[in-house]
Amino acid sequence: MPRRRTSFARACVMLLPVGDTPNPPGIPYATYLLIGLNVAVFLLIAVPLSGTRPELADPLLHEYLRVAGAKTPQAARILFQQLSAYDLYVFRHGFRPGSPDLSTLFSAMFLHGGWMHLFGNMLFLYIFGDNVEHRLGRFRFLLAYLGMGVLSTLFFALFVPSSQVPLVGASGAISGVLGCYYLWFPRNQIKIFVFLFPLLVTTFLVPARLVLGFYLLVDNLLPFLLDAGGNGGVAHGAHIGGFIAGLAIAWGLDRAPERRWRRGSEVAAGAGGDPGENLRQALVGDDLALADALYRQLGDRQARARLASETWLDLGEFYLTHRRFDPALGLFRRFIAERPADPGLDRAYLGAGKALIHQPRCITSAYHYFLAALDLARTPERAEEARLHLRGIERLGGKGPGTRQEKC
Repeated sequence: MPRRRTSFARACVMLLPVGDTPNPPGIPYATYLLIGLNVAVFLLIAVPLSGTRPELADPLLHEYLRVAGAKTPQAARILFQQLSAYDLYVFRHGFRPGSPDLSTLFSAMFLHGGWMHLFGNMLFLYIFGDNVEHRLGRFRFLLAYLGMGVLSTLFFALFVPSSQVPLVGASGAISGVLGCYYLWFPRNQIKIFVFLFPLLVTTFLVPARLVLGFYLLVDNLLPFLLDAGGNGGVAHGAHIGGFIAGLAIAWGLDRAPERRWRRGSEVAAGAGGDPGENLRQALVGDDLALADALYRQLGDRQARARLASETWLDLGEFYLTHRRFDPALGLFRRFIAERPADPGLDRAYLGAGKALIHQPRCITSAYHYFLAALDLARTPERAEEARLHLRGIERLGGKGPGTRQEKC
């Protein structure tokens, strides 16, 4: 019996997303944990069981053969010769809409049908997970990931309620991550690798919403409508359901900002101790309202002089990931003006450029900030990020002192 999978592995090898920008500071531990769990399950379960024959005495084997339509001994013998123990494992732990089981709603998310299936899913989680994790916080990200995975599976089951074909794969949940990314990071850029040998081998930046819109409409919605019976090998309905769940979660979390700002101001007003340490704790806790209120309390240059450069720059990048581009730009420009010899100056110029590319008619200013970041870059990664932005602006034709623009 074929298994139906949720997968990004069908993406054309000629056009492959390999990264995004900007990225948040810090290490996305929850994203890496999910990637590690998926890889571990594949290596420890899928690989060894795929090379093992199923036990003849296993009662699940008879159910499998019956569901697969092996009505004669000869048909059952032919099908058995093609089976592995992993096929039965997937049949037991993958989600079957016709025989729903609560545990399989979760176990199915960590099972994959092959190396390319795993690679495609983990690549998308690696690219898009860190920004969403940083926005939600690690624990909430894990809860949202599992919740979106469950919702994507249930959405898919609505269209094939009696199906006994097991659904496996992480990309229902990952599609939820993409839905959050689509709403929260509309101006981010996706790095696309193009391989058209020998004519073209390069990378270029594409707006995130174009990439994700193509994924949703062309790669999933159209095939879903054309395959209304759900007979294909890819569960497009789960992808669509996950994406919708992600959009809904992101939209819902954005609906009550005023209460968070009031709470942040109240907590900041009563906070004692070192303001810099309080601000650092707010960043670690992903508390935008509190971080914003604490920073506004540092009203003069003398107070800001006591703030560690790393905390200052982390706050600017924190603003960027939360799409607060005006405060981020002001913060980075103030850092550049007040600490012209600081070792973190390359981060400040890079951050100011990222904030400016989201402002109308400010591309030329952003270009010059990226040039300064490239000149001052203290790490190869920071230099490469500045180059990516510069190349993206050059392709858009937005550089040069003759470009008309407003004051930025």
